[in-house]
Amino acid sequence: MKQKSVAAVTLGCKVNYAETSAILDSLVSEGWKLVHPDDGADLIIVHTCAVTGQAEKKTRQQIRKIIRMNAGSRVAVVGCYAQLDPGRLAEIEGVSIVLGTVDKFNCSNYSYEPDPEKAFPLVTVSPVRELDVAVPANSLISQPEQGRTRAFLKIQDGCSYGCAYCTIPLARGRSRSVPVETLLDSAVKIAEAGYREIVLTGINIADYRYGDTGFSGLLKLLDKVDVSRIRIGSVEPDLLDDELVETVAGSGKIMPHFHLPLQSGSDNVLRAMGRHYDTKSYRERLMNAVSRISGCGIGADVMVGYPGESESDFEEMYRFIEGLPVAYLHVFTCSVRPRTKLFRQVADGQVARVHPDVSDLRYNRLTELGERIHRRFAKAFIGSRMRVLFEDGPQVSGGVLRWSGYSGNYLRVEIDADNNPEDMRGREHDVFIEGFGDGLQLYGRLLF
Repeated sequence: MKQKSVAAVTLGCKVNYAETSAILDSLVSEGWKLVHPDDGADLIIVHTCAVTGQAEKKTRQQIRKIIRMNAGSRVAVVGCYAQLDPGRLAEIEGVSIVLGTVDKFNCSNYSYEPDPEKAFPLVTVSPVRELDVAVPANSLISQPEQGRTRAFLKIQDGCSYGCAYCTIPLARGRSRSVPVETLLDSAVKIAEAGYREIVLTGINIADYRYGDTGFSGLLKLLDKVDVSRIRIGSVEPDLLDDELVETVAGSGKIMPHFHLPLQSGSDNVLRAMGRHYDTKSYRERLMNAVSRISGCGIGADVMVGYPGESESDFEEMYRFIEGLPVAYLHVFTCSVRPRTKLFRQVADGQVARVHPDVSDLRYNRLTELGERIHRRFAKAFIGSRMRVLFEDGPQVSGGVLRWSGYSGNYLRVEIDADNNPEDMRGREHDVFIEGFGDGLQLYGRLLF
């Protein structure tokens, strides 16, 4: 009997990447062969994102492209978009399987083959309202040679915050955590597979709670795993408390790096969003972290064009961000998502959408500010020593081959490959930072 082959294409967040790997690991354990999406797999899994309308549009385009390029493959569309709008995805000609948040982990679903005469896809979307278990997930263990530097470890799923604009509770359910022992076992296996850095991921990871163990307690346990680095993903500002800051400050393994979503620097807009903080408390939490954790790099999500956002709201946000010691910004435009509180407010005329031209201008201004902020942060480390874990290379830059990787505080650093011809991937070295390389990347030389 011919061995079935499977490939995957993942869109969206780091949680999706971890979950795709978990699905593939399960299929491999049941006898499937893992191949590249271009190798004509029997089954291609598309793990979807639905965080914005633009993300959904790109997802549909990607699905149609995959179907065109792989006429002999069955295509399974899974994940958040499949959970929220399975009917629209099932209507795409060539889609064989549509699986929601819960059902994508059931390997038996992937064996479904539609009747050629009817070609009805399998659509299985279970409700997420009563989910009380977070399905474990992490980067590939069965075939770690596909990437031995950085691995994702999902510790938590869902969110109970209920922000007005967000579909996550609809797509993934309420906050719930993976058992402590499961995570420790997975972390050990990740380290034994050769990965050097474990990236903790989830939807609201600092909301982790299993039994008597909270997020800081989990970090202290993971700190004992024999791996070079542990990196924290996104942390909600109200959860960046003293215990978490002290835990990171006291560890040589947990990287001095947080992603701290801001969303808006206007208190009016933050209240409308239903966020759990104001600008004053956000700044206090951020300043506490950067003052107590040496070299701490903090990135921030910021949203423009939130319905009802006035010009004065935007200017207040701009000035607020300009005065923050953040390392980088992720800027995006608000997308009004169906079935959210914000969608109902707009539909009822309680708030008005911001004109797209105005949103574009605000997006461009914040993007430019973000570049200046990132350059300012990176420039402070020129002339210093940084510990870099190399991941990529050698890459050509103006005819020069270069290796690159990340510092502990998430700055991209390059070195000349010609001066360092050995394979640097997965190696951690001290680098003296001499200046800027390509774009906003730092450039340096190895210190031995």
